[in-house]
Amino acid sequence: MGSAWKNLPEELSGPARLLAEELRVIKDTAGLSLSELAARTHYSRASWERWLNGKRVITGQALEALTRAVDCDGPALRALWERAVAGPEEDGGPAAPEEPAARAAPEQAAPEQPPAAQPPTDRTGAPAPSDAPAASDVADVTDVLDLTAAPGEPGGAVPAPAAWWRRPATLLTGAALLAALLVLVGLRATRHQEQPRTVAEPVPTATTAKPVPGASVCQAVGCAHKDPKATGCGKDARTLQTDVIGKVVVYLRYSQTCQAAWAAITEGEPNDYATITDDSGQSETALIHWGYDNYSSMLDAADPAVTFQVCGYQPAGHVCTSPVSGLAAVVASTPIPIGPASPPPGTGPDAAATDLPSPSRP
Repeated sequence: MGSAWKNLPEELSGPARLLAEELRVIKDTAGLSLSELAARTHYSRASWERWLNGKRVITGQALEALTRAVDCDGPALRALWERAVAGPEEDGGPAAPEEPAARAAPEQAAPEQPPAAQPPTDRTGAPAPSDAPAASDVADVTDVLDLTAAPGEPGGAVPAPAAWWRRPATLLTGAALLAALLVLVGLRATRHQEQPRTVAEPVPTATTAKPVPGASVCQAVGCAHKDPKATGCGKDARTLQTDVIGKVVVYLRYSQTCQAAWAAITEGEPNDYATITDDSGQSETALIHWGYDNYSSMLDAADPAVTFQVCGYQPAGHVCTSPVSGLAAVVASTPIPIGPASPPPGTGPDAAATDLPSPSRP
């Protein structure tokens, strides 16, 4: 199914633009939505939105996941990606503009100087007296003028910098700045010492509201595709459904305060994952990158008619929890304790133990 794509950014380089357009064609040809593409490749919807709209160049790992998930020309796509990440200098950038010929003209030929005027002479051939300054005086003036020429020009001379201790103005300016700094430091210290005696302590009133530590910052649709731990939704999280595949445990987690749900997975290994989906097609995935557990972003669970399900995947196979709707009613009718996503007794790697450690996951 085709998609109404946004225009790619104008500043996008040629190879990166071709790569983004090819990714769009692959997605449309496969007939996948952003949620389905995220579920197949185990990368979030937000990441695919940035890659498909040219905001970022897709990563090599995500490109490999795409070639495994859909039918496409992997080597050709990899070659196009390498050109995109190489940058515009590898693709041949525009040539530097040539210097205008008019700029080089003064350097090629200097204008001819008019011939020097000959001094007037008297009948005997000796130079006639005049009011013009003597040649030595003219030379002195020329030397003074040459001092103002730019360095590197013919006749230009760079005057040697005078030592700083020979400049009275510099010494006076430095002394004035130092004195002003000392005055400011003294005033600041005096104010700091007098402040406790002049400022009265605020009187607490009954209307003063204090922020609750760890309060949630979103609710319902405002929490969709956000981190439950970063938003504070994990503070009152409850486990509504669990299922086991091998030693791996998957969870359907719910926050009544945030009216949002998410997936969690424990006792797994890297590349094991759990995906939460609703009957509208929205989904989020908890992929274990390292360690043994992880959790997904949230989905809006405010509508009691929406059904949710969590499926877990690992090399031994996959399993899904029972579909459940009306999550708020389930919490209200069942005494489900608030706590982290911990394996229930009789599951996980230590099936014989009943007191299992709880990972610090929402």
